[in-house]
Amino acid sequence: MDNNYRGTNIDNIEYATVVGQNKLLRASFSWMALAMVITTLTSLLFAFVPNFTSVLYNVDIEGYMRPTTLAYVIMFAPLAFILALNFGFNRMSFPVLIAVFVSFAAIMGISLSSIFFVYTVGSIVKVFFSTTALFALMAIAGYTTKTDLTKLGSILMIGFFGILIASLINMFMRSPGMDYVISIIGVIVFTGLTAYDVQKIKQLGEDAGSSTHTSKLGVMGALTLYMDFINLFMFLLRLFGRRD
Repeated sequence: MDNNYRGTNIDNIEYATVVGQNKLLRASFSWMALAMVITTLTSLLFAFVPNFTSVLYNVDIEGYMRPTTLAYVIMFAPLAFILALNFGFNRMSFPVLIAVFVSFAAIMGISLSSIFFVYTVGSIVKVFFSTTALFALMAIAGYTTKTDLTKLGSILMIGFFGILIASLINMFMRSPGMDYVISIIGVIVFTGLTAYDVQKIKQLGEDAGSSTHTSKLGVMGALTLYMDFINLFMFLLRLFGRRD
C-alpha cells in the first residue's frame, strides 16, 4: 500500500474525491430532471387544456389570442425566482429552497407554454431531442476534460451579458437579422457554458460532504444546468423551429 509522507493513503483520497464529485453531480442532475418534468407537464397543461389556456390568453372578436395581465406577470416571474434563489440561498432552509425551485420550474413551464402557439409541435419535439443530445455531449465533455475551463467560462459570461443587452435593444428594433445573429451566438455561449458548469459542479463536489449546505448546492447546481438547457433549447428553437 503506497502512502504519502503524511501517512494518508492517496488511493483513499482519490476515491473520496471522486465519490464527492459524483454525489454532487448526481444530485444536480436529479433535481434538474425533476424540474424538466415539471416544466414539460405544466407547459403542456397550459397549452392544450382550454380551462388553463384561458387564464393566460383571451380570444378577441377577430380570433386573435391576446395575453392577459397574468400572462405578463408570468413572463417576468422567472427572473424574480432566480434572484430569490441566488440571493436567498444562505438564508433559506433546504425544504424552502426545494419549494422555491419546484415553483420556479412550474412557472417556467407556464411561461414556455406560449411556444406551442408559435411553432409546430413536431419541430418543438425535434429541437428538444436535439438540445438533449447536444447538452449531454457537452456535459460529458465538461466532466471528462482535464482542461481548466475557468477562463472560457469568464469569456462565455461576457458573451451572455452581451446577448442580454443585444436582446433588450432588439426588443425595440425588431430586426430579424439581429435576432438570427443573437440566436447563433446564444447557441455557442450556452453550449460552452454547459461544459463549464458541469466542470464547476464537479470541482465543488471535491469538498462535498453530507451537510445541508452540500444538499443545497445540489439544488443550485440543478438550477444552473436547467437554465443552460432551457436557454440552449430556446435559441435552437428560434433558429430551426417551424412556425405554426
